[in-house]
Amino acid sequence: MRTRPVLVYDGDCRFCTTSVTLLERLLRPDCSITPWQFADLAALGATRSQAEYEALWITPDGTVHGGAQAAARLLLRAGKGWAVLGALLTLPPFRWLAHGVYRIIANNRDRLPGGTAACALPAGRR
Repeated sequence: MRTRPVLVYDGDCRFCTTSVTLLERLLRPDCSITPWQFADLAALGATRSQAEYEALWITPDGTVHGGAQAAARLLLRAGKGWAVLGALLTLPPFRWLAHGVYRIIANNRDRLPGGTAACALPAGRR
């Protein structure tokens, strides 16, 4: 049984990898962080289609949070002032706004700094 949550992200996307590396250094959250390409998704209780669609936060009991809610859980786990921001992101209307911003970023990550053309392709075609 896992005792720490797991953050799963797209390791083929340089924008995603850079973002996760920066957040890991800045927040120092008590969690495991792994690209979905190297994760045993079935053992974590997640699917490949979920992991291809958005970042995932998987709790030790197997609850899966995706996208902006994965980011919110990461902030909550980081503690200090970050936890306040994470808590806000779980509440309407901030939750709705965070979801919209996350989708815009995720859908356009190939155009963002560090993004590559591969980020726009489905994982099976990279």
